[in-house]
Amino acid sequence: MSYLNPVRHITFDAHDPYLVAGFWAALTGASVHPDDKPGDDEVLVDPGVPGVPGLLFIRVPDAKTVKNRVHLDIQPPAGTRDEEVERLTGLGARVVDDRRTPDGMGWVVMADPEGNEFCVERSAVERGLA
Repeated sequence: MSYLNPVRHITFDAHDPYLVAGFWAALTGASVHPDDKPGDDEVLVDPGVPGVPGLLFIRVPDAKTVKNRVHLDIQPPAGTRDEEVERLTGLGARVVDDRRTPDGMGWVVMADPEGNEFCVERSAVERGLA
């Protein structure tokens, strides 16, 4: 019996869905769906892998005002956590809270260009998984 992941999309509210989707596409290495264009009210970052949820960005009028109740934890597949933090900062993210410890453990809480928080953990390489 095969397993079908019931989670189809992880959905984010956004003022500019196309802009934020572009950030997350660059973060994940996935692509913005080819039918989606700037100005669209819904924009999908399509992983292109069956059973893997897409990231869906939907236009809303209200601003983000409080901390996310749900967030994504990012484990870089290559390089280091610190290199990934630098790369994501270059893409428009900002550091919200630095939880790195002197022994090299910990994580960095970041926010995407519209303020949605996510955490960058140690990479697969740093964990000895790659």
